[in-house]
Amino acid sequence: MARTNYRIGVMLSTTGSYSVVARSMLNGALLAFREINAGHDDIALEPVVVNPSGDLASYRSLSLELLGSGVRHVVGCYTSSSRKEVIPCFEKFDGLLWYPSHYEGFESSDNVIYTGAAPNQHVLPLVDYLASRVGSRAFCVGSNYIWAWENNRIFREALAARGGTVLAERYLSVGDTEVDQVIAAIIDQRPDFVFNNLIGTSAYAFFRAFRAACRARGIDQAAEIPVASCTLSEPELPEIGPDAVDGHLSSSVYFSSLNSAENGAFIRAYTTSFPDGPVSSADAEASYIAVKLLGAALSQAGTDDARTVRAAVADQRLHAPQGEVRIDRQTFHAWLTPRIGRSTVGGQFEVLLESREPIAPDPYLVQSSPRFAGAMRSPLLKVVQS
Repeated sequence: MARTNYRIGVMLSTTGSYSVVARSMLNGALLAFREINAGHDDIALEPVVVNPSGDLASYRSLSLELLGSGVRHVVGCYTSSSRKEVIPCFEKFDGLLWYPSHYEGFESSDNVIYTGAAPNQHVLPLVDYLASRVGSRAFCVGSNYIWAWENNRIFREALAARGGTVLAERYLSVGDTEVDQVIAAIIDQRPDFVFNNLIGTSAYAFFRAFRAACRARGIDQAAEIPVASCTLSEPELPEIGPDAVDGHLSSSVYFSSLNSAENGAFIRAYTTSFPDGPVSSADAEASYIAVKLLGAALSQAGTDDARTVRAAVADQRLHAPQGEVRIDRQTFHAWLTPRIGRSTVGGQFEVLLESREPIAPDPYLVQSSPRFAGAMRSPLLKVVQS
C-alpha cells in the first residue's frame, strides 16, 4: 500500500529572546514526526521548518508562504502575539494552525487546534495553591503583550475571589533585561509572592537579579517572596544559572520528572534524538502532542482538508507523556492534567500537587469563572508532596 505524503509546516522562533523554549518545541515536534513516519503504513509527514526569529511580520509572511505553497497544517507559534498575528492568514486560506503552548484563553477560531493549557488548567490551579499555601498579597510582573495582560487580569480576579489582592503590576518589553527598578518596587512592597509573566531573556534576568537583591538584604527569596509562573520550564532553568535556579513555583500540565511508563519512553526517545538539548518542556510535549494528534487525524480522514481533519481530531485519544489527552469537540482545546511543581538545584521540578485526572478546557472560563468565589472553593489538585 502506497503511503500518502503530507507536507506539514513547523513555525517556531529558534533564534531570538525566547529561542530556548522554541528549540525544545521543535525537538518535540520532530520526534513525533519520526515516530509517525516509522509507525504508519498509510501516511508520511514531511516537516517544513521555518524560523520567524521572534519577528511578528515574519510570522505573517512565513504563514502566507507556507499556505501559498499548498501546506494546510502548521504546528507553531509560542507567544500569543504571534498566534494573533497569523490566525487571519489561516482563516483566509482555510488552513489549520496547531498551537502548542499554554495561553491566556478567551479565543476561539475554527482554524486553530489548541494543545497547550487554557487558563482554567494553569492559572486557576496556581491561584488555588498560592492562596491556600503561600499568602494573599501578590505583585505581578510580565512582558508587555497580551499573554501577560490577560493572565494578570485572570489572576487578579481569581485571587480577589479568594480574598487576596494584587499590590501592583509592572511590565517590561519582550527581551528587556533592565529589571532593577521592578525589583526595588517588589522588595519595597514585600508581597507574599510574585506572579511572573515575563518570558525568555527578560525572565532569566529577573530571576537572577531578584535572588541576588534579596540575598544582599538578608531575605530568603524562595521562602519569603517566592516567584510563581505559568511559563517556567526545564530548558529555561540552566539559563537562570545555578545561583538562582531553585525554589521557583510553576503551574504546568507536564514536567519531565513525571514517573510514568509513557513519560519514561518519551524522555528516553527525546534525549537520544536530541543529546545536545534543550531538554524537554511542557511546550515541547504540547508540540509532540500536536503532531501525534495531527498524524492520527490525517490517517483517519484520508485527506489533509482542514475541515475534514478538524472533525477527525476530536475522535482521537492519546496516551501522552503527561497522561491521557484528547481534544474537546466543543472548544477544540485539549483535556489536560494540571500540576504544580517547584524547581530544584538539579534543574528539574518536583511535583507538589496534581489533578486526579485530565480536566476539560474552559478557555472562556464559562464553567470556572474566577469572578465568583464559589468557583474556587473546591481544591483543584491533590497533594503529591509538601
